[in-house]
Amino acid sequence: MNQPRILADYPQSMQDEVATVRQIVADLHAELPRYELVVWTAGNVSQRVRHPEIADGSADLFVIKPSGVAYDELTAQYMVVCTLDGKLLDGTRAPSSDTAAHAYTYEHMPQVGGVVHTHSTYATAWAARGEEIPCVLTMMADEFGGPIPVGPFAIIGDDSIGRGIVSTLSESRSPAVLMRNHGPFTIGKDAKAAVKAAVMCEEVARTVHISRQLGNPVAIDQKHIDSLYERYQNVYGQ
Repeated sequence: MNQPRILADYPQSMQDEVATVRQIVADLHAELPRYELVVWTAGNVSQRVRHPEIADGSADLFVIKPSGVAYDELTAQYMVVCTLDGKLLDGTRAPSSDTAAHAYTYEHMPQVGGVVHTHSTYATAWAARGEEIPCVLTMMADEFGGPIPVGPFAIIGDDSIGRGIVSTLSESRSPAVLMRNHGPFTIGKDAKAAVKAAVMCEEVARTVHISRQLGNPVAIDQKHIDSLYERYQNVYGQ
């Protein structure tokens, strides 16, 4: 009979990386209330820890916040470590209630290194209406490569939300999806990139909402969206 795995079973280099990622994830959680993306204990950030010897990602882990802990109490030691089937590997508290969604995303999107979930007001309002956010801003073309899509309705508790995230984002350049009647989930190469996408998602959700109160936002031609996206993703910055 196979014994349950523990963190000590993994290579030392991976154990060291877990310690580093615990601090990164703890620090990034502070960005969610800072940008007013969450209230109380809602929302979560996670980051993948890649196995140095198994390249297909099947043995990777991820670090995520525990369930029900206030943001001003979160420290690196509170962060929990899970396997890609969503099981707790290391930590003294229960993982976030959204752990199954994060796990499914990592398992089925091996390029993803970070996942964020928020209940930010404007993005969640679009999710409540089941309406994608149209690409009417150059910053949307830059960051999202088009509209921010809507994912299917799914109940928390199993991998249903993760399935909706993966099926929707696999057909989009957007790093954000508005899960219907729930709220935004964002992905990135790491947790920092996913947090940035969450901040940007809320910003454009608010701006486009205000624009619609004033009239009809003007669509951007697809050729310009493609050009802006290509430049921002591959040329812009250092």
